[in-house]
Amino acid sequence: MKNRPDHRRTAFLFAVPIAVLGGLIGLGGAEFRLPVLVGALRYSARQAVPLNLSISLITVIASLLIRAGALPMNALSELAVPITALIAGAIVSAAAGASLASRLPEHWLEATIRLFLLAIGGLLIVEAFLPLQGSGFIPAEAVWRAGAGVLFGLLIGLVSSMLGVAGGELIIPTLIFAFGADVKVAGTASLIISLPTIMVGLFRYARRGAFTDRAPLRETVAPMGAGSIIGALIGGVLVGIVSAAFLKLLLGIVLIISAVRMFRH
Repeated sequence: MKNRPDHRRTAFLFAVPIAVLGGLIGLGGAEFRLPVLVGALRYSARQAVPLNLSISLITVIASLLIRAGALPMNALSELAVPITALIAGAIVSAAAGASLASRLPEHWLEATIRLFLLAIGGLLIVEAFLPLQGSGFIPAEAVWRAGAGVLFGLLIGLVSSMLGVAGGELIIPTLIFAFGADVKVAGTASLIISLPTIMVGLFRYARRGAFTDRAPLRETVAPMGAGSIIGALIGGVLVGIVSAAFLKLLLGIVLIISAVRMFRH
């Protein structure tokens, strides 16, 4: 791909609103970037996945820095066992997910991404009418929490590395419904869990030569990463002003339409 200023501009302009909306509803925005990378920026699904994972790394680090100090550490310490177990499981499967995505035929990878986007779109619509809340169905004993955390982490790491997402779409509901976490605590814990998972996935993609061509890093990852940081800051300011339920309904519909149109050919 040639070095084109208009490409960088497009990547940046898409990244800002995606990060704003993602921040407002508690997601990293990777699921919304996938249709942009494939549809607007014309990458193949196989190219889009590692690029999306790279942007997710920038977004997660920025979000952690923005949220630093906003939540007492003792709130996270209560979830120390499931957080550690989720990280362990996710790291193990993240490497496998990157390998699987590299070996899947293009049409199978596209079908997997489309199914994931449709599922997340449906989940957002459901959450618009039924806000996330829960008391946790996993027993409070450490052994149960550790075992369940590893199993959930295996699934989350696989999805994260295969599709280039941070995994918050799965981590946050898991922490709330399985372990009874508060939604704000779950959001911060999700970022902590996502960080090592993304790094392992990126390492595996790099080993497989996904970043041999550095042009996409300059033309897409850098401007989208910058836009994501700016958008995250704006989203933090707007939290509490815009209805999260309305945004989830709207974005769920948009995501479903995008998933259908993204691979319509």
